[in-house]
Amino acid sequence: MENIIGGAGQVLTDAQVRTFVLDRLADEDLDGRRVCVIVPDATRSCPLPLLLGAVHEALEGRAAAVTVLIALGTHAPMSEAQLAKHLGGPYPGFEVRNHEWWDPDRLVSLGGITAERVAELSEGRMRQPIDVTLNRAVVEHDVCLVIGPVFPHEVVGFSGGNKYFFPGVAGQEIIDFSHWLGALISSAAIIGTRGITPVRALIDEAAAMIPARRLALCLVVQSGSGALHTAAFGAPEQAWAAAADVSAQTHVSYLDAPVRRVLSIIPDKYDDMWTGAKGFYKVEPIVADGGQVIIYAPHITRISEMHPEIEQLGYHCRDYFVKQWDRFAGQHWGVLAHSTHLRGAGTWDPEHGEQSRVTVTLATGIAEPVVRAANLDYLDPAAVDLPALAADPETLVVSQAGEVLFRLR
Repeated sequence: MENIIGGAGQVLTDAQVRTFVLDRLADEDLDGRRVCVIVPDATRSCPLPLLLGAVHEALEGRAAAVTVLIALGTHAPMSEAQLAKHLGGPYPGFEVRNHEWWDPDRLVSLGGITAERVAELSEGRMRQPIDVTLNRAVVEHDVCLVIGPVFPHEVVGFSGGNKYFFPGVAGQEIIDFSHWLGALISSAAIIGTRGITPVRALIDEAAAMIPARRLALCLVVQSGSGALHTAAFGAPEQAWAAAADVSAQTHVSYLDAPVRRVLSIIPDKYDDMWTGAKGFYKVEPIVADGGQVIIYAPHITRISEMHPEIEQLGYHCRDYFVKQWDRFAGQHWGVLAHSTHLRGAGTWDPEHGEQSRVTVTLATGIAEPVVRAANLDYLDPAAVDLPALAADPETLVVSQAGEVLFRLR
């Protein structure tokens, strides 16, 4: 039986998706099993009401228990109202939980990865042991079913698959570790890279330590609509690889030459700059040296609810931290990674200071003093002339920014 449906350029009907999910789960040994269903939060486009409805139909009366775990990473928890809108339902017999990454009692260690193995996986970029921790719910169930989309990603190359375990429902130490590894490679270098990147290799190594049986329903979502191009089912490694191949054909747009300016219009699903920064990551590769990215998001009023220290740390290029590591090694490495991802490529040395390749300008609801203190440029969103920028031949306007990657041919 086929473990993938759809493809690039296709749009699946709800009936096709529902039948595919029902058929795949009917073939799995789930009777009497405790099943943990891991799904993304609202920062990822995904038709979860359709998918969870089919999963509920498939597991009702079969599974001994089902827990739906929201893969927050280190994002803010979702409220009951947000969960109802995001997941649909109700789903009688299903328990829904946020991943409480901030609560050590909710986490369990699976063991460690040695420094020597880390050096091998990271291709020599890092050499220290790492404790592999994740949400207790994962090990308290017999089967883990990941349901989530695959997009080009600034840390790992393409998101999805085992990434829903690490960092999705992991402890902060391994989240910080994996994100800093990605930052050392740099967002511009790794985003949209197909195959097993060093960060993906680390994630897969950690996921192999999970005692539960792992399954994944990996999806390629039509950006901006929530419809599905592709659904792939199976072991996370294989389902992810199949979906990533389609995402590479679907979620990457190519330009023949760099542009001087990009205006990224950030959708409402990104409610702070921690998540809205995806509007920069996805366009950095096409901006000319000395160019500008304007992040247009009047609805965003804060840099980060869960990581307020970023306001004091500010946004800086990778070398700013690496070449002053004694100053910054004690910070959360995930925060350092986020800082480098939004600042973009650049250099730092003691004599000349920091030199950034492009200018990052926030046209948001964040106060000007906060923006400038964070080492970013400020623009009053009321002063943004959208029609004029759209008519400017040196400006690319990207609506619904954050999912489609732009690259040069």
